[in-house]
Amino acid sequence: MDQEEDEREHERTSKTQRKREMLERQEIGEELVALPEPRLHELDLPERLLDAVLEAKRMRSFGARRRQLQYIGRLMRDTDSVAIAAKLTAWKGQSREATAYLHAIERWRERLLRDDEAVSELVAAHPQADVQRLRALVRNARREHTLGQPPASFRELFQALKSIIPEHS
Repeated sequence: MDQEEDEREHERTSKTQRKREMLERQEIGEELVALPEPRLHELDLPERLLDAVLEAKRMRSFGARRRQLQYIGRLMRDTDSVAIAAKLTAWKGQSREATAYLHAIERWRERLLRDDEAVSELVAAHPQADVQRLRALVRNARREHTLGQPPASFRELFQALKSIIPEHS
């Protein structure tokens, strides 16, 4: 009886609605194909769906890849595509937060290299910072830049800032 209800529900759904749902599943499939393999395994996808996504990642032909994405969309009918989409959205949000954090660190580094007072402001905001080490890194990074040397202290300053400034601040 459950299968009969599904068939009746399918008949009641308009063709446009079914097509929209199919395209949404294909878009989720495209996002899955774009994910790195370790992230795919975190999703606990059904084996057939995971294999299809991994196969699509290897395809270079546009037509073959498009057909594979349609196949992935069909396979996703039997999975909870809403849960997968929610997880993908959450990952995108985390990615934006991480990018914003790295940009904030970068702004601090640029400020430190440009303005002598920035070290004092940073230490006032983050008292646990090692002032002597920061001043030495800033001085060495400026010297490297002036002399055209490899940016070792420039990079080390970035890492030091990451250890000083908490990610969720």
